[in-house]
Amino acid sequence: MNRLTTPWGAFELARFPEDPRDTLRAWDAADEYLLRHLHGIDDSAPTDLSGTVAVVGDRWGALATSLAEHRPVQITDSFLCQEATRGNLARNGLAADSVRLLTARDTPPERVDVLLVRVPKSLALLEDQLHRLAPSVHADTVVVGTGMVTEIHTSTLKLFERILGPTRTSLAVKKARLIFCTPDPKIAPVPSPWPLRYALPSDIGTLAGRTVTNHAGIFCAERLDIGTRFFLRHLPQHQGPERVVDLGCGNGVVGTAAALANPDANLTFVDESYSAVASARATFYDNMPGGEAEFLVGDGLSALPGGSVDRVLNNPPFHSHRATTDTAARRMFADARRVLREGGELWVVGNRHLGYHVRLRRMFGNCEVVAGDPKFVVLRAVRT
Repeated sequence: MNRLTTPWGAFELARFPEDPRDTLRAWDAADEYLLRHLHGIDDSAPTDLSGTVAVVGDRWGALATSLAEHRPVQITDSFLCQEATRGNLARNGLAADSVRLLTARDTPPERVDVLLVRVPKSLALLEDQLHRLAPSVHADTVVVGTGMVTEIHTSTLKLFERILGPTRTSLAVKKARLIFCTPDPKIAPVPSPWPLRYALPSDIGTLAGRTVTNHAGIFCAERLDIGTRFFLRHLPQHQGPERVVDLGCGNGVVGTAAALANPDANLTFVDESYSAVASARATFYDNMPGGEAEFLVGDGLSALPGGSVDRVLNNPPFHSHRATTDTAARRMFADARRVLREGGELWVVGNRHLGYHVRLRRMFGNCEVVAGDPKFVVLRAVRT
């Protein structure tokens, strides 16, 4: 937990889920810079926040919590961000309904008077967000983006310019910048080009040549990443009834491959990204019409009872926004151990240098290298 001091007061903030070992803050200089600008500090005029304020891409609820008195709408693709926002409102004594929580898949507000955009890591997600919000923006809408200097590129500014209107940036402060965009009523809103669909390569087994659906912002949305390709070539081969979970499912390609290889399997797709689960749902039903599966947006496997799963398939992330961390992998492995039945298996693909085998041996008491190449390994750990 950490304290963010803003013109609206000081707020105790934490990421979700809280981890005492995690030293990463729930806010950064980009959030602080934007809040100072909105209040009129640093020679800028105060921003009128009396209309509908939309906060897009808030990382851990820092912006929405700080602006809670203005009853903003928070739009995020992250379940964890929503939970962090709920927690941060509660720990600061703010009403739960002081922030309206929407997902990236929900319909945006009909009218937005102040649009605040925390620039995401994914340019595709930013493109999709701006297209979806463009019909709600009017000529007098105040549009301000924020991000660290490493997150704002010429391509970022061109997106604002192409979809909304003329765009410029501020000077850098504490390695953060602001983006100022003036909506141009002459630019007619057009539909987002997302989701993207493409055919899979011919060397990945049961899914060869089939179509995968990718909403904006999910991992490797424009092509199949090489780690997943390697995993697909080495998935477990089992037949008969079993419960299989695609944990951190992304576009659902791994779980769909498992379902095609074993039609009697009961598949569950889990991710903290609303767009990822929407992608997995589309990928699964496009390739298994009439099939049945469960799709969950949530915090890992927290919604599943212990000892209820036969196999967990996992390609864990090792970034939280732009920070490199194994926090997500640690929690995923612990979640998997809890939900697996005795004799159940966790299958993991990861970069060799991440050393997942060490953690899995410590957690499960065993770990087998199923396959490997110079960059990736597929690991199998059994619940005993």
